[in-house]
Amino acid sequence: MNWDDTRIFLALSREGTLRSAARQLGVDQATVGRRITAMEKALGAKLFLRASDGYLLTPAGESALAAARRMEAAALELKNKIDGQDDALGGTVRVSCTDSIAVDYLLPALGELHREHPQIRVDLEVSTQMLSLPRRQVDLAVRNIKPDNPDLVVRRVTQWPVGLFASAAYLAEHGDPAPGSEFAGHDVVAYKPYLEGGRLFTLLDESARQGRVTAALNSSLMLRRAVAAGLGLGEMPLGMGEREGLVRVWPERTRRADYEVWLVMHPDLRGAARLRTVADFIARTLSV
Repeated sequence: MNWDDTRIFLALSREGTLRSAARQLGVDQATVGRRITAMEKALGAKLFLRASDGYLLTPAGESALAAARRMEAAALELKNKIDGQDDALGGTVRVSCTDSIAVDYLLPALGELHREHPQIRVDLEVSTQMLSLPRRQVDLAVRNIKPDNPDLVVRRVTQWPVGLFASAAYLAEHGDPAPGSEFAGHDVVAYKPYLEGGRLFTLLDESARQGRVTAALNSSLMLRRAVAAGLGLGEMPLGMGEREGLVRVWPERTRRADYEVWLVMHPDLRGAARLRTVADFIARTLSV
């Protein structure tokens, strides 16, 4: 198996369909199917079962998968080592971040970076998913949860106090919630991951079990817009609530845990000039 064939094999094993694998690789479905058939012929073994809902690995495919992963790790290690020694202030840097951070902070500031370093291109992957740095899906990640992978380079670039907000129209109709009422008689907007896993849903560390959840969203930007649309009360970093023109409820209180922002990169890449430049730029932009 050569590396090009291995990439196609890995993509199909992870995605499960020709269409998804082709989209990930940037090729057409016919190419994926043709290369897989050629691989199976060259190896003299069936690697996949063609099921009604996609492609499933055979026992031979599972054995090939272990070897393919080792090949991928070696290829990525080589690329990381070479990229980490790159002193050129040019090329592409792939950055993953949330939609709120992209809209409020990075997009307005990227013009300055471009003026200073016109040869650097920043590709923004706006997602709440934890894209993989070890697999080089992205080069830098801006996250609000500290990764627990000890092999990554992690630094906290800022932390923002979190408050409770509502629209003026909502408060005119419903009034302020009474502390200790568990938000009885009020509508609340929730960040969806906070509702999962059986955890107690709180707003500013106060139980919201009596509140009526009108919307649960996995996007901080959409949560803000839902609150602005009058769907209910919601908590968010103070600066974001103010940007949205919302009214702060219980202004004397903030959540005990601040909203932390972490910048993460692969250790082999911290020596790359373009990555250091973009990382430092992001850190400065978010810490103001």
